Amino acid sequence: MTTTTRGLFGALPPQARERLTELGRDVSFPAGTRVFEEGHRADRFWVIGSGSVALDLHVPGRQAAQVGTLGPGDLLGCSWLFAPYIWHLGAQTRTPVTAEEYDAEAVRSLCEADPVLGYAVTRRVAEIVTHRLQGTRTRLLELYGPQGSDDRR
Repeated sequence: MTTTTRGLFGALPPQARERLTELGRDVSFPAGTRVFEEGHRADRFWVIGSGSVALDLHVPGRQAAQVGTLGPGDLLGCSWLFAPYIWHLGAQTRTPVTAEEYDAEAVRSLCEADPVLGYAVTRRVAEIVTHRLQGTRTRLLELYGPQGSDDRR
């Protein structure tokens, strides 16, 4: 999940990409920074410029399970687009990270004002979420599935 084509802007038309990038601002995070916590309010998102971020999932009674790693070009944070706007995962930088940060409410407003742009953004985020859900499922099976199970029924 570290190629630009998997990021938010990779599949958007140039005009939509330009309108969105006008809303971004440069930010950076040192290694080991907790960017967001599962269950907290999702009010922004980032497009990673450099560095890597681990996505994790709270597992009761255990250490958080790392379910993915994001890198340059990737969208960090998807929960900002879909109500109730609560993070479904946590995120922590593995290395120093530079990124473009976007205010979720401003982007949602832009998407509502321009239905073509809104459809393109919603579709792209849904594609990213679907891809990550498949990866998360595989990772959780690796971590917690029965070892050597035979699922031939």
